[in-house]
Amino acid sequence: MLPIASIATLCILSYVTYKYIIYPAFISPLSKIPNAHPSSPFSPLWILLKRFTDQENRSIHAAHVKHGDIVRLGPNEISVNCVDDGIRTIYSGGFEKWPWYHQFDNFGVPCMFSTAESKPHAHRRRVIANVYSKSFLQSSPEMLKISQTIIFSRVLPLLESAAMEQKPVEVLDLSHAIAMDFIVAFIFGLQNGTNFTQDVSARRQFFDTYQKRRPYRFWSSELQGLKSILNRIGPIIEPKFVQEATNYLENWTLTWTKAAEKSCATKAPDEEHIPSTTPVVYSQVHQSTLKTPFPYPQDLQIATELQDHWAAGHETTGITLCYLFHELSLHPSLQQQLRKEFLTLSPTLTYPPPTPSLPTPQTLDALPLLHACLLETLRIHAAIPGPEPRTTPSKPTSLAGSPPLPAGVRVSAQPYTLHRRADVFPDPEAWKPERWLDASEEQRAEMGRWFWAFGSGGRMCIGSNFAMQEMKLITAAIYTNYTTHIVDDEGIEQIDAYTAHPRANKLVLRYERVEN
Repeated sequence: MLPIASIATLCILSYVTYKYIIYPAFISPLSKIPNAHPSSPFSPLWILLKRFTDQENRSIHAAHVKHGDIVRLGPNEISVNCVDDGIRTIYSGGFEKWPWYHQFDNFGVPCMFSTAESKPHAHRRRVIANVYSKSFLQSSPEMLKISQTIIFSRVLPLLESAAMEQKPVEVLDLSHAIAMDFIVAFIFGLQNGTNFTQDVSARRQFFDTYQKRRPYRFWSSELQGLKSILNRIGPIIEPKFVQEATNYLENWTLTWTKAAEKSCATKAPDEEHIPSTTPVVYSQVHQSTLKTPFPYPQDLQIATELQDHWAAGHETTGITLCYLFHELSLHPSLQQQLRKEFLTLSPTLTYPPPTPSLPTPQTLDALPLLHACLLETLRIHAAIPGPEPRTTPSKPTSLAGSPPLPAGVRVSAQPYTLHRRADVFPDPEAWKPERWLDASEEQRAEMGRWFWAFGSGGRMCIGSNFAMQEMKLITAAIYTNYTTHIVDDEGIEQIDAYTAHPRANKLVLRYERVEN
């Protein structure tokens, strides 16, 4: 019996050695790819630890700087940093989403963003995308009414009061509030929306609840199986308040979804004197659920989609506005140049206005300096700088000069690194709007190929046009009437995470009135 036991043990050891050491390190197609860490061929522990400790983006970037356009992060994971044979192949070539995206499910139901398979995603996107197209937004009477109400009745009166009283303003919180008011009104109707811009107590209650879950994302994204097992025992890795916060947010969405449904069926009574608009996104999503066969209750299909839209719509826009305002506050002369550009609009956005009318989105979109400032902010301060993981298809595919990769490899690119290519963006760590203005057409086109703040391909951010139109209007309204000055920007550097807010979660500015 002893020789048989010895042989069995030897066979097991040989199998384990081959599978976990020899094959990944010397035989696997991934073995020809430079390692981000010496342990990368054998264990995912290094990259998991970087993600857990919020060091992922910069660690991956450092690996690309050292090793080139493709690096191996783990036994079955690689990162790329190139356009040709890189993001163009992965994100426009039908690579499916990695299960990592299930963390963005709501109510236990996938939304369009978290749907892994391309076909059901494409079905839903085709129906929804129309209301987020540039042509629709620029001609939308709902968007016009929402913009007039929020800018002239909420944002500018608030900043006017702060300027007159010389009262500093916490800008990150306010930027999230303004963005939330815009996207919620567009989704559910202005009469059903929030007024977080003015209602600070409601704002704080909501955002505090929303942000409670942020530190616990790692378990849902990377170790879903372990999380599920441990959750059966008790709140070991997630405190009870995380689930309570999730329940609160989901109930909030369901309440507004029912209100939007009612608004579509009945017109708001005039005596309420509440500005009303059609629940644009709700109506479109409702139609998509009728046309797309998903095995979930219709009300949850609608709610999961709408929750994803308001969550992404307020958080990313709020972060971007915060960093744009911070950069402009560091560059007073640029504020003056922008104001000159804004005063060419007709009508101008001076406050108080003779009549509350707005310049057309087309004229705002045509302002070159404003556009350059936004692009540069999105480049160097991307709200989502982290990797977007996909899985390699069944057909072996080469990426960035690698050998053909087998199916099921986790592969990703990240804006943080794509936006820091020194050969594309000279002096890449500097915020320089002039790089977009002074570049030749060829240079501008090349920068555009590498610009990835909204992703690319069929899964590109559906709300990119909404975000750009909204941010341009808000910025023009503010800097037409005020200059901004830094009071407290300690901790303004972005955290190293998938969604990257300021480390201190704040920015305090002072507003001064500009005489028109």
